[in-house]
Amino acid sequence: MVKEEHEVAVLGTPHSSAPVMSTVINIQNDTVVPDHIVWSLFNTLFMNCCCLGFVAFAYSVKSRDRKMVGDVIGAQSYASTAKCLNISTLVLSLLVIVLFIILIATGTVLSVKVFSQTMKNHSGY
Repeated sequence: MVKEEHEVAVLGTPHSSAPVMSTVINIQNDTVVPDHIVWSLFNTLFMNCCCLGFVAFAYSVKSRDRKMVGDVIGAQSYASTAKCLNISTLVLSLLVIVLFIILIATGTVLSVKVFSQTMKNHSGY
């Protein structure tokens, strides 16, 4: 018999009749902090409205640096700022794109109306 098996056999079950209570504490050593660097890079390259995408990218890099140093609170702060800037950039850029599409569409419609009016006036000669 192995020594550990022998000790278990000798000790046996607990002698008290009270239920054994146990508490499990999960300690998470590696806290995941999203730095939003890919989103910031996308906004910097494609949707850089008022340079907010570039500023978000800078905060994402700062967040990644803080995470590498081990400053989780600082990394979360920079990441939160980068996320807000990315959301602002995305919303503003989409509004500009939609406005541009509306202006192009209404301009095209007005151009066609003006063109048809001038063609009617010239055909009357």
